[in-house]
Amino acid sequence: MRDELFKELQNSIKEGGRILKGKKKPDREFNFTNPDPKQIRENLGLSQSKFAKLLGISTSTLQNWEQGRRKPEGPAKILLNVAAKYPDAVLNTVFNRQ
Repeated sequence: MRDELFKELQNSIKEGGRILKGKKKPDREFNFTNPDPKQIRENLGLSQSKFAKLLGISTSTLQNWEQGRRKPEGPAKILLNVAAKYPDAVLNTVFNRQ
């Protein structure tokens, strides 16, 4: 069993190398929609300062997102999508609500 798993790992690493070099397309891609921070914040009923605190960002960063000067990226983009889809889970987790 170990040899089989090791071979599978080797094949995965080789495939990853081919993808990085542009010799192969990935079998799947993950695309996340661009969230609307202002709409999400308003749906949660939070002020800009509280929403920024929830996300762990500065209020000025949130204002830039809401005014379209910048767009959330990486983990912030994912957290915004989670907050949009599961608002109670985010609020309960961050603000220790029950």
